Amino acid sequence: MSMSDPLGDMLTRIRNGQRANKSIITVPASKLRSNVLDVLQREGYIRGYSWAEIRSGIAELTVELKYSEGQPVIREINRVSKPGRRVYSGVRKMQPIYNGLGIAILSTPRGVMSDNEARAANVGGEILCQVF
Repeated sequence: MSMSDPLGDMLTRIRNGQRANKSIITVPASKLRSNVLDVLQREGYIRGYSWAEIRSGIAELTVELKYSEGQPVIREINRVSKPGRRVYSGVRKMQPIYNGLGIAILSTPRGVMSDNEARAANVGGEILCQVF
């Protein structure tokens, strides 16, 4: 059976892994998921991730979760644009997340980037998720 929202599945795995105090989680690999993990790593929300091929044509991402003083660095991670309802925002309409303490991850014509990078590049796009 196919998955209707692969990115939402990855975000849920991250959320569940941090609630269970896991240090490493695995998710099926895709280009969009690795791009989102790149942004999370650049912004300091995860330690890192690695791409591993299990067998021919089947790959997996191993994500190292980050904790600070025993508490997860990611306090909240929510999917904004869903398969049933896409949410787009122009560069001028983007609101800061928690007064700039959180980030929004966007899919833009220039690739997947955080809201701060999108403002600097002066591009808007689809808001994939919000992280705090």
